[in-house]
Amino acid sequence: MNFEEAERFLLASIGESTSPRTNYGLERMTALLEALGNPHRRYSVVHVAGTSGKGSTATMIERVLRRRRLRVGLHVKPHLQSMTERARIDGTAIAPERFAQLFSEMLPVFDRIAERHGVPSYYEMLLALTFLYFAREAVDIAVIEVGLGGRLDGTNVVSPSVCAITSIGYDHQEILGDTLEKIAAEKAGIAKPGVPLVSAVHEEPARTTIAEICARVGAPLIESATHARVEDIESEAFAQQFTVRTASERYRVRLPILGGFQRSNAVTAVLAVEALPPTLRPNRVEIEEGLAEVRIPGRMELFPGAPSLLFDIAHNEQKARSLAGALRERFGDRAQTFVIGIGESKDARAILSAFARPENFFVLTSFDAGGRPARSPEYLARIADELQIAHESFSDPHEALARARERAGASGIVVVTGSTFVVAALRPDVLEAQPRLSSIG
Repeated sequence: MNFEEAERFLLASIGESTSPRTNYGLERMTALLEALGNPHRRYSVVHVAGTSGKGSTATMIERVLRRRRLRVGLHVKPHLQSMTERARIDGTAIAPERFAQLFSEMLPVFDRIAERHGVPSYYEMLLALTFLYFAREAVDIAVIEVGLGGRLDGTNVVSPSVCAITSIGYDHQEILGDTLEKIAAEKAGIAKPGVPLVSAVHEEPARTTIAEICARVGAPLIESATHARVEDIESEAFAQQFTVRTASERYRVRLPILGGFQRSNAVTAVLAVEALPPTLRPNRVEIEEGLAEVRIPGRMELFPGAPSLLFDIAHNEQKARSLAGALRERFGDRAQTFVIGIGESKDARAILSAFARPENFFVLTSFDAGGRPARSPEYLARIADELQIAHESFSDPHEALARARERAGASGIVVVTGSTFVVAALRPDVLEAQPRLSSIG
């Protein structure tokens, strides 16, 4: 296979599963990795879970570990433009040719696994390829973001050096449960005996659930609320500075990402790398320098212009409320024009409500994500009417963006959000037109 053929094969597999729950478990993933020689056991791992913030936190940890002069793998999802982004080493995505070569090598294994366990899912195939790539390239350590939940997620086959949970909120309730206790129990399923677990969760009852599971498993719990504090916050145009004090060190952090939720993610990242074994643990300077170099495409990513454009993949209520808070912190009461597309499985009312302010305007749209259905603009418009927010609708996201730019005017700001897929559809158009100024969230 070449890369295009491998990509088509993988995309076609998305529609083969009958339901998310059908492919949710560890038995097939364990068998698949055993058939590949258990590549995930050949390097150290930092395992990161959470409803929101886990991708940002994983990226921060990865950037700090690279400052330690380690060879570092990073697995985060979803990707923006190419599935190669899910397997990165030292910041560089796997080359398409290498992806195709490894995938072709794995095809006979998929067939053998299918005979006893069923066909591996899209997610399992991509994750197995990532683990294999990291082993073949001899990374020292890999930072692995959980895909869904934790306890039964395909990543929970790793034997980590440290784990982290960034947040608990409502998402994927059909799989993880309909209460915060149930969701927290699934996330805390990544806890391992003797392995430190850093938690930024302070809301009850999720905090208590995580603490109880860690105590039962024998995982030392490091809660950011009691093990670190943030002081001396200063805002810049496209960055923020603050001090993080832990039991062992004082860090002066300059983070090129705005928003209080990103400060929380940075604290989680600091505590996680502090908990690593001495041979892997970065020092103060390496932590400060690594955090200063963090870039996260599609997370409150600002493109200046007339109007300015901002991209953020807030696709659940918690992410949307965090983004709304960051927008208020960065832009105050300045009116915003939103281009919003939302996946069919998401709580559209909660997402729209998070951004609902009288001065804001919404251009509602859809997207084509190849097997990942979107809410129709008409469906979103009915919710917007009920919420009494001003809006227009366009089926084509490019038309929606053009209208939003016109509506915002030269001095305005357009925020593209609601789904990874709407950001992925529109961001390349802007990249071609002008270089990115800053990633601020």
